Amino acid sequence: MTPAAAVQTLPPSVLNDDQRRIVHMAASILLDYPDPARRSQFDQVRAAVGSLPAEVADDFDAFLTVASTMSQGALEAHFTAIFDQKRKCCPYLSYYSTGDTRKRGMALVSFVEAYRAAGWEVEDGELADYLPMVLEFSARSDSPIAGELLASHREGIEVLRAALESFGSAYTQVVAAVCRSLP
Repeated sequence: MTPAAAVQTLPPSVLNDDQRRIVHMAASILLDYPDPARRSQFDQVRAAVGSLPAEVADDFDAFLTVASTMSQGALEAHFTAIFDQKRKCCPYLSYYSTGDTRKRGMALVSFVEAYRAAGWEVEDGELADYLPMVLEFSARSDSPIAGELLASHREGIEVLRAALESFGSAYTQVVAAVCRSLP
């Protein structure tokens, strides 16, 4: 894993609350497994991100342009090769602070408690620290807890971005947009 201290932090973009919600919902969709139903939302994402500041809109556009050239099977295979087979590209936020240790269980409990404090429940079948889920929570919740969760894991998100970049993945651009949305 790349040490967090060695990762250069992207400068934040100036975003209002509505723009931040768009960034987080768009990234939630694009960073989730790209099955046909999820991929069918990519055109809506492209339309929604057009209103964002140029550097953020360009990040999304770069990913969407690459994704549009890939077949369904190729995009799914790339997602699996990057997020499921590269430890450095883990989409679970607590991994970057705890690794695969016993401490991770407590970190996951903290995520569940944060969701509950904001009046949300974690759905069965996914871990509470799954980045697309946390991003969707941030996009849909009025609670400041969601933003605090992301901000408290900014270093891990930056490490993920750097790892994706080292593998030459277009997903780098989506995570870069998320990084630009964080304080």
